[in-house]
Amino acid sequence: MEGYKLVSEVPVRFSDTDGLGHVNNANYLSFLEVARVDYLHKVLGCVNIAEFGVIIARIEIDYKSPALHHEKLLVGCRVSEIGGASITMDYRVEDKATGRLVALAKSVTVSFDYGLNKPVRVSDDWRKKMEDFDGIS
Repeated sequence: MEGYKLVSEVPVRFSDTDGLGHVNNANYLSFLEVARVDYLHKVLGCVNIAEFGVIIARIEIDYKSPALHHEKLLVGCRVSEIGGASITMDYRVEDKATGRLVALAKSVTVSFDYGLNKPVRVSDDWRKKMEDFDGIS
């Protein structure tokens, strides 16, 4: 998947589909979450939930073609922008077998201290890891 160093495979489960056999729109949020958590683990070294330290502030999804029960999806995830406390991630969802574009998405997460219950600046360590991995500055 061009432009995405991190790609997660997500099988479409029967329970992800609606009465027409298409993946219900709400389930795409879970597919994006799989890739986002993989990114937190593989790129930032977060192993357990206590280390994640982010909350979702915004997600937008453009649906391009329906995904179906029997398909396996590839979800590419990359950081496109790092703000003071925010991290913008781009996603591309494709059918693994055909490469057909299923959806494009973007999320904004906020670096968050759960103990203080407030947003905090993105750490220098995370910033460097994301910049190095995704080639952004």
